[in-house]
Amino acid sequence: MSNGDSTRAVHIPRKTEGVRLGFSLALFVFLATLLLSCRSVPTSAQAAPATSVETIENKGSDTIVNLALAWAESYMAQYPRVRISVTGGGSGTGIAALINNTVDIANASRAIKPEEVALAQANGIEPYEITIAQDAIAVVVNPENPVSQLTLQQISAIYTGQITNWKEVGGEDRPIVLLSRESNSGTYVFFLEEVVRQGDSESDLLFSPDTLLLPSSEGISSEIRQNPNAIGYDGLGYVTPDQKTIAIAVAPDSPYVKPSIATVVDGSYPISRPLFIYTPGPPTGTVKAYLDWILTEGQQQVRELGFVPLPNSQME
Repeated sequence: MSNGDSTRAVHIPRKTEGVRLGFSLALFVFLATLLLSCRSVPTSAQAAPATSVETIENKGSDTIVNLALAWAESYMAQYPRVRISVTGGGSGTGIAALINNTVDIANASRAIKPEEVALAQANGIEPYEITIAQDAIAVVVNPENPVSQLTLQQISAIYTGQITNWKEVGGEDRPIVLLSRESNSGTYVFFLEEVVRQGDSESDLLFSPDTLLLPSSEGISSEIRQNPNAIGYDGLGYVTPDQKTIAIAVAPDSPYVKPSIATVVDGSYPISRPLFIYTPGPPTGTVKAYLDWILTEGQQQVRELGFVPLPNSQME
């Protein structure tokens, strides 16, 4: 080879050639073994069928949310292949999700409105209503407040701003601080229609503009604890021992009755309501099985959380 040539031959020693030959042979054996292993060992899908998981999306009423969470936890413990997602946000939020077909179950502490039904039907959805429990709306004050009973008319006058001082209803000379849930709450809607307006569909009475609107039951409880001048309302299951429930009469000459499971069952407490679940059409499959359970075994949690179980509940 001349010195002017820019390339040169490279001699590979015999020892290096042997190493490369041995490596190639070892690689061939490894690949062959791997191929045979893939043929002889079944995949996980072949060894055992995959476990299918059914998911239920549940959204809506903050009144029902703790009960819905208790139901979901208990049901999933019994049926591990079912996953139930529960969120609150208010009855209006749950019904809006139903209208948009983004939930399997909408919880509501009020009945669905005709205009909401129309919106759902326009989207090809026929809301299906199921009553899942009963509830009392308790009117609550701070334990330091000496007032222990009110008529429905007095409560309406308080919340519309006609009565503004506790001395006007037998209490001390103190201003009344009004607490309410937000307007998206089914409890708000029910209280407005059945207490503030006293069931009169022609009434246009509204909450006083001085009413403090709170986003949750916990917010009302906190304000009641801190403020001896405050009055609020909430589902019976959310009343805590550090709140005082007011006995209520439909008229001054009627009995004053406190909220309880017993007084809702016997009909003597004047502010009670059904609680609902709505589904997009009659429930089927996993959702129906879950609702069947709610209306039977699940009624135990209804009582435990301070709501009123349904008598002899069964899905039709």
